[in-house]
Amino acid sequence: MILTETRVVFPSPARMLAIVIALLAPFLIYLGTARSIVAIWDSSETFAHGYIILPITLWLVWKRRDALAQMAPQPFWPAMLLLLACGFGWLLAELGDVQVVRQYAFVAMIPLTVVAVLGWRIAKQIAFPLFFLMLAVPFGDIFIGPLIDHTADFTVAALQLTGIPVLREGNNFSIPSGNWSVVEACSGLRYLVASITLGALYAHLTYRSPVRQALFMLVSVIIPIVANWLRAYMIVMIGHLSGMELATGVDHLIYGWLFFGLVMFLMFWIGSFWREDEQKNTVTTRNSLLFSLLPLREKGGDEGGLSPKKDALQKSNTTHGETPTFTLITAAALAIACIAAWPLYHSYLEQATHNPTPPSLSAFQGQWEPTQPFTTWKPDFHPPATELTQSYRQGSQRVALAILYYRNQQKGAGLISSTNRMAAKDDPWRITGSAGRAEAVAGRTLAVRETRLQGPSGRLVAWHWYWIDGRFTTSDYLGKLLQAKQEFLLQGDDGASLLAAAPYEDNPEAARETLRRFLDSNLPTLEAALDANRNGN
Repeated sequence: MILTETRVVFPSPARMLAIVIALLAPFLIYLGTARSIVAIWDSSETFAHGYIILPITLWLVWKRRDALAQMAPQPFWPAMLLLLACGFGWLLAELGDVQVVRQYAFVAMIPLTVVAVLGWRIAKQIAFPLFFLMLAVPFGDIFIGPLIDHTADFTVAALQLTGIPVLREGNNFSIPSGNWSVVEACSGLRYLVASITLGALYAHLTYRSPVRQALFMLVSVIIPIVANWLRAYMIVMIGHLSGMELATGVDHLIYGWLFFGLVMFLMFWIGSFWREDEQKNTVTTRNSLLFSLLPLREKGGDEGGLSPKKDALQKSNTTHGETPTFTLITAAALAIACIAAWPLYHSYLEQATHNPTPPSLSAFQGQWEPTQPFTTWKPDFHPPATELTQSYRQGSQRVALAILYYRNQQKGAGLISSTNRMAAKDDPWRITGSAGRAEAVAGRTLAVRETRLQGPSGRLVAWHWYWIDGRFTTSDYLGKLLQAKQEFLLQGDDGASLLAAAPYEDNPEAARETLRRFLDSNLPTLEAALDANRNGN
């Protein structure tokens, strides 16, 4: 068949504009959440890789252009319900002030919008790029504590196996040449996040088999954790053998990154032996995704009938099931409405649940005698709306009580926050141990978080728990859900952190017994005072 006519394709602005606006809608409507992600990229070296996630995603989509060229958008209407559910998850996270869930909900709306407006076939072709976009969310701080603990465990065990005596207290330990502490920078989270990001991209580009991809991702998780353990041990050994002259300053970090770089190189090099080359795309059609999205108009040719080229194109479009322009615009508009619904409702809730400043807690009078402070320790929490800090005694037993009452909480500066600490980083008080406990007090079982501290005025056992929605809990997750429930039901966001601490010399059980006796006598009165504050009395 000989084609003698020239086709000029003119895009339909309406179709393209609808799709572009729908894909940009999450960024525009959730601009505050997007800014919070970028702010963490900017402030934390651990998550600075986030800046390259979107460019890599766009590049991965571009690599699929030949396959996408054969597809026309077919809106998937049930995905609108998924968009609504995702937005509702964002709302709950906003009410409970769970930043990472807010951020994941926002990023998840982008692939869901692709599914809803362009359809499953197109979304399936770019499934990995859409998944890779989720790695832009700065997530991982929750693992810092366990990573620190395991790194300290391995380092101490390795030193002891080497024959070096170790005296350990919490995550601090001493060896004959000096003192060491496993802190946040030693957790290895940076190495783990970098390895997972690079590993996911490498597995996608190098392997076709899902089994090989999954195995390489598993290796990308295990290797950096073990490598960080070895790194910590080697740094301590370098410091020990050099008389604490090396690996105690900036070179500490330099050695760490050099070692991690070597480990990553070896991991990718070994992984290359099982690579599977991507099959070449044999598509020869000149049609493109852009043209499949748009109605076509022809200049020249036979106006009274279809040319062979036009007939072939129509047949192709019929095969692909091209969506009418009105349907595509309707899908885009509905997706935008689903995306925007929950932020609008949140604005209403924010106004409806704003309450006046709570009354003072100074009226709380326990059954123990108030006394002068016996300790300099103070928790490093965000400023509350009102608080009570008081020491009590009964005979020789002493307890320090702190009630931090929060209302109209600000994002990232409320009752439950990862930046609320039992001891500040520059505080002379050190945490020597922590654990969860269930204590029988005042005729009930009370769950508390126990923290043992050591500082200028001696040793303390501190118990910490929350009061939210009229109940006690130690769970951050349950606490956030209770906060979200209160606000969603227009009951405000009141909550309190309760901390009670008692001194001890050698045996912490003596402090625990003091705290049990104090709460046996005062917990019901304390609970009544909190309820009175919530009700405005």
